[in-house]
Amino acid sequence: MKIYISMLRGINVSGQKKIQMIDLKALYEALKFKDVTTYIQSGNIIFKANEKIFDENLAIKIEEAIYKKYNFNVPVIIRSVEEMENIISVNPFLKEREINIEKLHVTFLAENPAQANVESIKHIDYSPDKFIITGKEIYLYCPNGYGITKLSNNFFENKLKVKATTRNWKTVNKFVELAASD
Repeated sequence: MKIYISMLRGINVSGQKKIQMIDLKALYEALKFKDVTTYIQSGNIIFKANEKIFDENLAIKIEEAIYKKYNFNVPVIIRSVEEMENIISVNPFLKEREINIEKLHVTFLAENPAQANVESIKHIDYSPDKFIITGKEIYLYCPNGYGITKLSNNFFENKLKVKATTRNWKTVNKFVELAASD
């Protein structure tokens, strides 16, 4: 069994797409996932699954189960705990001086974006906010807060043509901590 972290986009926000975490945990267990743990109310789930299943297939399986139960679509993005550990260790903003880690975020992409789409936004400047794209992750630094940045999930989804969800740095680290305690 391999440990995965799934991140659901857009649930329990402003009363939209409401899913109780206890119900979400039961849904994952019904899908035969093991050691299911939820973290906060925004759709973060740590679980174990058979290693032979690809991340994309896991996401599709979860998305279909949510649609069947709740009758709405929820994008699901999955990373293994090893991938999450790597994401933490290679964050390029951690090397910069005077970075406030409380203003760091990671936008997780469902797949690698087309290189032409990456190139099309590489030089966009929304200072003081900054971003660095590395594969399926976008490292964000938003010194005035993520809530007011133009570098939102919608921005990246529209420009890169892939599904995305963002988590703050504290949450990203908490995923690994919770996975280690399983």
